[in-house]
Amino acid sequence: MKLVLLGYMGCGKSAISKSLSHHLKFKRIDLDDYIEEKEGMLIAEIFSTKGEIYFRKLETTCLQELLDGKEEFILSLGGGTPCFGNNMELINQKSTSVYLSANIPTLVDRLLPEKSKRPLIARISNEDLPEFIGKHLFERRHYYLQAKVAVSVDNKSVNTIASEIIAAI
Repeated sequence: MKLVLLGYMGCGKSAISKSLSHHLKFKRIDLDDYIEEKEGMLIAEIFSTKGEIYFRKLETTCLQELLDGKEEFILSLGGGTPCFGNNMELINQKSTSVYLSANIPTLVDRLLPEKSKRPLIARISNEDLPEFIGKHLFERRHYYLQAKVAVSVDNKSVNTIASEIIAAI
């Protein structure tokens, strides 16, 4: 089985993939880490030196490469990955996709403390963050809702969410 976790930044993809990896005994892969290793540079460097179009093409190539492989894994995506090219179609054809849904207050609470580490929101004022997340989430929701399984992460522990995903698949 290939299990792909998707959702907005701060929804818990990394933490939940670790828990699922432990419970299911599957390898855990983070798509951004995979891309950085393959390119030999950080995502931010790829964006700044080669541009977003290059990055998005590379992202789709790496996604396809992983999904075409034979091994089972849990893959956590970048928040924007499902929203470009035919990525969501590819994900649903070759894996079990899980949307980790979080409401705006949950995302704001999680993202405020790490705002400086998130280039997309680093320059947004704390007061404007809820509106930014709301607009961005609205734009991406169409893609996220195409996932085969959706699980709310609001007010739940990582292990509870992992258990709900295991029950759903």
